[in-house]
Amino acid sequence: MKVFQNASFIFLVLLLANCSEDTQIHDCIDRSKINLDAACITLYEPVCGCDGKTYSNECNAINSGVTRFSSGACDEKN
Repeated sequence: MKVFQNASFIFLVLLLANCSEDTQIHDCIDRSKINLDAACITLYEPVCGCDGKTYSNECNAINSGVTRFSSGACDEKN
């Protein structure tokens, strides 16, 4: 019985941890703000989106629905 309880607890913890990551990603992209037809300048000033993707500039990030980003490419942050 104790083994079953431990296994159930571990499963629950892993499940909740996975849900937390999904929630963060879903909170990161606002689908109502996605506008792939928007015209952005071709200036390369990379930003790292909260989704872990590098966008060529703020305009592209915003029009991709990204709600939070920081200056610089994502791979430069690590």
